[in-house]
Amino acid sequence: MRWDIAEFLILLGNNKLFLSAVIGWITAQVLKTGINMLMTKEFHAERLVGSGGMPSSHSSTVCALTTAAGIIHGPASSEFAIAFIMAMVVMYDAMGVRRETGKQAKLLNLMVSTFNHEYKGLPEELLKEYIGHTPLQVLAGAVLGIVLAFLICG
Repeated sequence: MRWDIAEFLILLGNNKLFLSAVIGWITAQVLKTGINMLMTKEFHAERLVGSGGMPSSHSSTVCALTTAAGIIHGPASSEFAIAFIMAMVVMYDAMGVRRETGKQAKLLNLMVSTFNHEYKGLPEELLKEYIGHTPLQVLAGAVLGIVLAFLICG
């Protein structure tokens, strides 16, 4: 089967699993940017695509995908099973390894700024601290993704 680009985009736009996941990610990123702007009183464009923060766009994306797969294909389907396992891994990783990496980055940035006065040659560029998520951020992203999938597929 051969598709042209327009036909491909039309088919992709009609794919509710794909749309649920993408809209879940975009919505979480926009909310994350707005929440960050309210808290810091500054607009940070990086928040539109960056990881970390409230709500978790990773959780929103995978929970929207999983919920859409469950609605469309049923909970006994391979699509739902694959999406569910992937969602569990992604959310566990966001709260675990990635969150710890962010804590380590914060500590290393503090050490570099403290020692930078005495030692020349230390890197001036700081490590990214907003990498992982708290359990509340993951939960908020998960609820957002589930709600969006029901709105899109329901």
